[in-house]
Amino acid sequence: MNDSKISVRYSKALFDSAVERNVLDKVFLDMELISELCRMPEIKEVLISPVILPSKKKNILFAILEKNIQPVTLSLVALLIKNGREDHLPAVARVFRDETLQHKGITESTLTTAVPVSEKIRKEIISMVESVFKTKVELKETVDPEIIGGFVLKIDDNFIDASVRNKLRRISKGFSARTFSKEY
Repeated sequence: MNDSKISVRYSKALFDSAVERNVLDKVFLDMELISELCRMPEIKEVLISPVILPSKKKNILFAILEKNIQPVTLSLVALLIKNGREDHLPAVARVFRDETLQHKGITESTLTTAVPVSEKIRKEIISMVESVFKTKVELKETVDPEIIGGFVLKIDDNFIDASVRNKLRRISKGFSARTFSKEY
């Protein structure tokens, strides 16, 4: 079966269970925790290792997660391990996050600037995106000094590049595309 289909199916089952039990927000936080945990090299190794027995994988993950997450989330982890799909846990967490944000009508946006922005500018950008795209916005901010100035804003599949680096690149292409001749 296709890897993405596997992740979507498990995520959908968890999503439906969380909604049914009225614990969607708590399970969302659980999956955020699991996503962070899965970025750790030691946990990645546990998840993908064919040498570690499933019972040992379950013991390791339960020891870390059992007291910190909802029973429905824990049962998903157990089911993934039982079915030999534990290596899909990071993807399941990612798909669940996306599905939950979509369910809540939240659009994830990323703002990249050369320097950190003030809270006032951050609120203005969120307000502008919410009014233009008619959605709630979860804004992630990144700082990349290489864009020199301006900003790059990514909203779903929309991309606004108003960076100085991009403007300089366009100017450079314009100059190299033209041939200059001297007229005397």
